[in-house]
Amino acid sequence: MSSSHSNDLSVADERSFTSLANILGILGFIPSLVVYLVFKDRSAFLKRNTGSALNFQITMIIAEVVGYILSVAFIGIFIVIAAWVLRFVFSILAFVHTKDGEEYVYPVTINFIK
Repeated sequence: MSSSHSNDLSVADERSFTSLANILGILGFIPSLVVYLVFKDRSAFLKRNTGSALNFQITMIIAEVVGYILSVAFIGIFIVIAAWVLRFVFSILAFVHTKDGEEYVYPVTINFIK
C-alpha cells in the first residue's frame, strides 16, 4: 500500500483556510470548528493553528458564561467585555500571522484539543 498525498492541501490553501478560521473566530467558535473538522487530516499546519483557535474560542465561551453568571455582581459585565475584546484582538493577530504561514499560539487558552 502506498500512501497518497493527493488529499493534502497546497501551502496557499492551508494558509487561506487557517487564516479564515482565525479571523472568523471573531464571530465565535463555529468557523474554527468547521475548518478544523473538515481539513485537520490534510495539513499539520492547519490542524495545529485551527486547534489553537478552537481552544481559544472555547476558553472565551467559558469566560463569557462565567461573566454572565457574575453579572448579577456587576463584575461579570467587565469579564464579558474583556472576553469580547480578547476574541477580537487575538483573532486578528492570529489571522495576520497565519496568512503568512507563521505559527500562532493564542495566549490565555485552556488546551482542550491537543
